[in-house]
Amino acid sequence: MGKKIGLPKSMKDVITHYCPGCGHGVIHRLVAEIIDELGIREMTIGIAPVGCAVLAYDYLDIDMAEAPHGRTPAVATGIKRVQPEKIVFTYQGDGDLAAIGTGEIVHTASRGENITTIFVNNAVYGMTGGQMAPTTLLKQQTATTPFGREAKYAGFPIKVPEMLKSLEGAVYLARETVISPKNIIKLKKYIRKAFDTQINKQGFSLVEVLSPCPINLRLSPIQSYDWVAKNMVPYYPLGEIKNGTK
Repeated sequence: MGKKIGLPKSMKDVITHYCPGCGHGVIHRLVAEIIDELGIREMTIGIAPVGCAVLAYDYLDIDMAEAPHGRTPAVATGIKRVQPEKIVFTYQGDGDLAAIGTGEIVHTASRGENITTIFVNNAVYGMTGGQMAPTTLLKQQTATTPFGREAKYAGFPIKVPEMLKSLEGAVYLARETVISPKNIIKLKKYIRKAFDTQINKQGFSLVEVLSPCPINLRLSPIQSYDWVAKNMVPYYPLGEIKNGTK
């Protein structure tokens, strides 16, 4: 047997059941590494909703809570206000955060709730069959847009960090992807900054992660990563959208 690569203490040693090429596992690993590096494992609480994001509690070895679809920021707000010394983060997909939960995330950011959100954008509803999501690109084919999304009927894809940027309570907003080692290194820095923002009691922070969904894109894992680079990155620019930290 080959040498086993050590897992972060904040990550369970279990076999993944995510689809081949899915980016969730990489994101879980980064979150777990950061929690370990910050020494906050015993004081961190994660909240995940319905959808593929809910499976985070199968892999992160920390206190976790499940929220109704779209209500993750509200649950996180309640937990943080009752236990302000805890580090509270939400782990949400685009169908959850940018559709049924749009009002929740906007008002949580507007209030400047001192929590952190990890927002996974794969441009489709992953768990329920590949329907169009609020982040589905124009002309992108899905189960409910077989001929491609049209702005005339379905509006335009939502850029969440840019939407939240004008809100004074939103302190740190960034976007990265998991499609290459270089991007993953940057993503880890952004997630670390988001947690630092909360630790320093500065307000709301969010990091969007562009991630492939090979099964619903009907592409191989490698092809799906190329698809993200060619189609998602040009529309959803990478980098720090707002850095109001001191």
